[in-house]
Amino acid sequence: MRIAGAALNQIPFDWTHNLRTIQTAIEQAKAAGVELLCLPELCLTGYGCEDLFLSDWLPESALQHLQTIRPWTAGICVVVGLPVRLSGRTYNTAAVLRDGQVLGFAAKQFLANDGVHYEPRFFHPWPAGETTTVQWEGEEWPLGDMIFEHQGVKFGFEICEDAWRPDDVRPACRLQGRVDLIVNPSASHFAMSKTDLRYQLVLQASRKFHCTYLYANLLGNEAGRIIYDGEILVARNGHLLQRNQLMSFKEVDLECVDVDFSTELPAAETIAALPTPDEYLELNQALSLALFDYLRKARSRGFVLSLSGGADSCMCAVAVAEMVRLGTAELGTAEFMRRSGCFTAADIEEIPGAPGAAPQQRQLVAADGSPSPTPAGNLPPASTEAVSVDQRELNRRLTGRLLTCAYQGTVNSSDDTFTSARELAADIGAVFYSWDINEEVSGYVGKVEHALGRELTWQTDDLALQNIQARVRAPAIWMLANIQNCLLMTTSNRSEASVGYCTMDGDTAGSISPIAGVDKFFVKQWLRWAETELHYPGLRRVNSLQPTAELRPLADNQTDERDLMPYVLLNRIERLAFYDRLAPAQVLATLRHEDPAADWEQLKTYVKRFFSLWSRNQWKRERYAPAFHLDDYNVDPRSWLRFPILSGGYARELAAL
Repeated sequence: MRIAGAALNQIPFDWTHNLRTIQTAIEQAKAAGVELLCLPELCLTGYGCEDLFLSDWLPESALQHLQTIRPWTAGICVVVGLPVRLSGRTYNTAAVLRDGQVLGFAAKQFLANDGVHYEPRFFHPWPAGETTTVQWEGEEWPLGDMIFEHQGVKFGFEICEDAWRPDDVRPACRLQGRVDLIVNPSASHFAMSKTDLRYQLVLQASRKFHCTYLYANLLGNEAGRIIYDGEILVARNGHLLQRNQLMSFKEVDLECVDVDFSTELPAAETIAALPTPDEYLELNQALSLALFDYLRKARSRGFVLSLSGGADSCMCAVAVAEMVRLGTAELGTAEFMRRSGCFTAADIEEIPGAPGAAPQQRQLVAADGSPSPTPAGNLPPASTEAVSVDQRELNRRLTGRLLTCAYQGTVNSSDDTFTSARELAADIGAVFYSWDINEEVSGYVGKVEHALGRELTWQTDDLALQNIQARVRAPAIWMLANIQNCLLMTTSNRSEASVGYCTMDGDTAGSISPIAGVDKFFVKQWLRWAETELHYPGLRRVNSLQPTAELRPLADNQTDERDLMPYVLLNRIERLAFYDRLAPAQVLATLRHEDPAADWEQLKTYVKRFFSLWSRNQWKRERYAPAFHLDDYNVDPRSWLRFPILSGGYARELAAL
């Protein structure tokens, strides 16, 4: 039997879009001779519908739209994910359709309730071994813990989280010996290095339960924060039969493979570990796809960025340039422009070479033209060296249409950061403006001095004088974004968010915060990688600079780490505190154990500083612009980490140190 998985890039309750991609996947599968097709979890509604899953109308609409799909399934068996609501409870199900008929619904038995997932808020787990019926306009179908048969092949289900549970409780343990195939429609979020865990999970399951295992994940930035890598895996008794490249810019990515279910399973072998994933490459692809989806699904016309010349804003700028490079490489220039929604048909015709620019195949090719092995993480190659000179210049022109940058200097800004911003903008082709905001800053300072009847000085009003510079930058850059109907990018990273090292309504102003899910040390390392591996010479200057807010007089030599602590240590404290969930005393003890030679009193000072700043700045984290989930955790209270706005602030815990 030829079986297939299709990764779909969906939008929450966008019925027209979601049905179109489902139909496209079915048509592609039929054209390829596929007999059984698995589509991702909740692909009909989208996974990110949140509390709408608790309504009656959304599941009812999904069931109604499922009827539209029925005639498309002539000659093929198709798995479609959707919610079903029974007696005031919503269940996460996979419908099986064949030849225009609904055969039944398999229901998810275990719900994800950690990290970015809050499924028990929306769904009820289905009890193992139980079944019921679903009725719709006089028809009735079975729902529950189901086994299906197609062309003599018996198959059952694990739906995403079902597969991540222990082997002795997951659905597969009860399917062993009863089915030939386990099908897993998933909505498994992206995090760096996570794909290798899934790879091991699928191969080990196929071996442990002596079956063929078919896995299909959602694709793209579906609802704003969470990214899906579109992974498709097929394994048989521990042998990998098919694995696709991840993070496709296509809306439908189909992979199929022939499996002879009439033969004995191949002998099991030891499952080898994959090479260590390249997290810089993974993040680059995920960030590019996330920005592309956010841009087009928000129906915006591009991005505007206050380009300070520092690491964070430079990373955001390069991310847009990489969105263009990777998107045009896969889709072709004309299709990229069309799909982005930022260009008219006339625009596409005006760009030389755009209509005829053919997409690259997702087959990897080495410099000598021979096929090259799939890289760790199963992503396309990073290097831009293979891009032709004409295409590189065309990409720069497209970047210029999609990214507008402005350097907003004060008397405290340095020539180094201005030059850094200007050189990078020129390198990637972005529109670049420069203006100073000294007059605006002086105006606000003068007004408040007049009201208070005293002079504001750095000795008495340090934070206020720093913040007004960052805050005054917001109105003009917002105005530029409004005029151009663009998304304003804010540049905060996770380390700054943890300690509130930002100015609300200043450098945090924006529509999207693309790098808020990664720490500052990673940002600096990624930029060095991007300079050498992605060939952006415009990053040379920023990679030689110390991170600084440039809000105090230049003579003070202000740096981030002098204001806070070394970023490596800040990131370690943050991870121990909120990923490992340790108390302040446990964090301090762990740090001392890891580095016995460290200054004990200095460590205590840093731990106290971190927890004090963390607890007083939760209100800032509540107000950040939407951020992408990119690492194995983040500090966004709306996607991973909840914390009270008002609290005891660790007063006793820190005093005990």
